[in-house]
Amino acid sequence: MPPVAETADDAYRALFVRHFRPTVRLAQLLGADDAEDVAQEAFVRLHQHGNRLRDPAATLAHVRRTTVNLVNSRLRHLRVVRRTPGDVPRTEASAEDAVVAAARVDELLVAVRRLPARQREALVLRYWLDLPVAEVADALDVPVGTAASAISRAQRALAAVLEERS
Repeated sequence: MPPVAETADDAYRALFVRHFRPTVRLAQLLGADDAEDVAQEAFVRLHQHGNRLRDPAATLAHVRRTTVNLVNSRLRHLRVVRRTPGDVPRTEASAEDAVVAAARVDELLVAVRRLPARQREALVLRYWLDLPVAEVADALDVPVGTAASAISRAQRALAAVLEERS
């Protein structure tokens, strides 16, 4: 009996199972307070429009790009809603966050949030998701050189912010 070809639904299901948690983490690190909703929305949009992608091999990059865009959109919305200055209330830490939590992590996250959006996105994609620069560029929909430059600038800016806080 010849092997059965993988259907589009099987491929989608495998992508979802393998990359949902990292997509949630990406949304969290970019500042989404509803990270699971953002990740789910990114996968729903992929499912709705997946057959229209120019390059089916780029589905993961499409999910990441959609996640970045959704987080940015939600953060813009929150800025409009929260016209009064003040701290955003912290959400309950998950078990994963409890394991990762350390005094420097909170300080680092505060410093990362102070970076310009493009630098923050590039840094999170590169170092928290451990993506190669080419995939960072793909997720941000920019040339590789622009992504590399954003990562480099983000590193320098982050070092300056952390040094300033010390």
